Amino acid sequence: MSVDDFKHRGRRKMLVDLLRSKGIEDENVLEAINLVPRHLFLDSAFTEFAYRDEAFPIAAGQTISHPFTVAFQTQLLDIQPNEKILEIGTGSGYQTAVLVALGVEVFTIERQKDLFDFSKIMLKKINFEPRYQTYGDGYKGLPSFAPFDKIIVTAGAPEIPEELKKQLNIGGIMVIPVGEQSQRMIVIMRLSEDQFEHYEFGDFKFVPMLESRDK
Repeated sequence: MSVDDFKHRGRRKMLVDLLRSKGIEDENVLEAINLVPRHLFLDSAFTEFAYRDEAFPIAAGQTISHPFTVAFQTQLLDIQPNEKILEIGTGSGYQTAVLVALGVEVFTIERQKDLFDFSKIMLKKINFEPRYQTYGDGYKGLPSFAPFDKIIVTAGAPEIPEELKKQLNIGGIMVIPVGEQSQRMIVIMRLSEDQFEHYEFGDFKFVPMLESRDK
């Protein structure tokens, strides 16, 4: 049963205060974090710790990111109402739900079948469904739905996938962690058909972005 009670809401409020103290300034992002019941995306063994700023293991050897990382990446996207967002790596669905809570059209891809199945059920159950959710290869993006105003990648890519850059609107932003063992958070702005600017925002550690999809 999906329970979100006063205790959980109180802990979310404390988490929001913590994220604000760590430098998250976008009040819309903080409100989205406050709305999404993170404990429902975790194994029941971790429910009591869901509102700590920690990563936890989920299915298929993956992790649910630190709330700070989710908030930081989302803040870098500079999301505006009704934008069209591509998320690479649905994972548990927590980041997806935060994006949906911001009032945007979310298109999301997951390559691990277990995670795809779990997130699809959970996001529907708690009424944070994206516009489109699919099981497939994130490196390829979703060309049939492109272009996107913003793209967020939630796994560490060894390099920036050219195919994703092509699917970004002119004036659009992509946020992607790039590197092998640890990653630099990169913001890419598309200035014209063939001109991009890159900015770096510190070191993070993500699970690796994998090609194709599991069987």
